[in-house]
This record gives sequence, structure tokens and C-alpha cells, in this order.
Amino acid sequence: MDIAAQEASLSLTSRTNRGGYVVAALDGDLGAASAPALREQLFSLLRAASHLIVDLSAVAHADAGGLAVLVGSGRRARLLGGSLRLAAPSPEVSRVLSATGLSRHLDVFPTVRAAITGQPGLPGPIFPSGTIPARGYRMDGVIAGGAARRAG
Repeated sequence: MDIAAQEASLSLTSRTNRGGYVVAALDGDLGAASAPALREQLFSLLRAASHLIVDLSAVAHADAGGLAVLVGSGRRARLLGGSLRLAAPSPEVSRVLSATGLSRHLDVFPTVRAAITGQPGLPGPIFPSGTIPARGYRMDGVIAGGAARRAG
């Protein structure tokens, strides 16, 4: 597969939500080949609206290069006084976010609607099976009182 075909393996469509968020829906492979173009598209969206939700429901695969774009975009959003929220990751992307530990450092929501309303993500993907929170922390559906934000 040539580079142009690899870059075309990820598409982005965006829309503005009534709440002021821009929702960017990704479709395809979130990989190193598509990372430079995706970075530019996300940064452009962040210049227009500092609150961005990235819908990952149609992303079949993610690698380190693609995840780095999401982390960098999150940093850029915070520098602009905004936010980046990841929504509805596919099972494959959820596994990668959990395995890399990024689900603890990025705001991940189970659905686009939950990301818009700010409802916290489910504890399942945040705390992989066998992981027990530190003593003194309650798991009550709120991610340890915002631990994901403190870590970033």
C-alpha cells in the first residue's frame, strides 16, 4: 500500500453541537501514516472551537503514532483553555487505550452524548480487570474524583 492510500485510510468529519463542542468523527485506521494530516485537522478544529470531542466508534485500529496525535491534541486544547474528550472508542481502541495507560490520562467517555454532557466514563475500561484502586479511594462511577485530570 502506498503512502497516499495509507493516509486515505482515516477520514474525519466534523459538526458543531448546540453545546458549543465540535464533534470530530474518525473512520478507519488511527495510525502513524495518517498522524500528520490528522494532527493538522484537529489543531485547525481547536483553533475554531477549543472544546473538541473525538468520536472513535468507527476506528478499527490505533497505534502509537495515532495515539500520540490524540495526546498532543489534548495538550493543545488545554493550552487554549479548552478540552479534548474521546468518545465511544471501539473495542479494539479501548483495549489499546487501557493497555497503554492512556485511558487514565485522557478524558474517555462511553458515548458521544456522555462526552457532551460530561458524564464520566465507565470504570470498566479505566480499571482493567485485576486492578484495584489505591487504599482510601472509592470507585463510585466517578473516576477517583477526577484522577484523570490530575495526572494530565
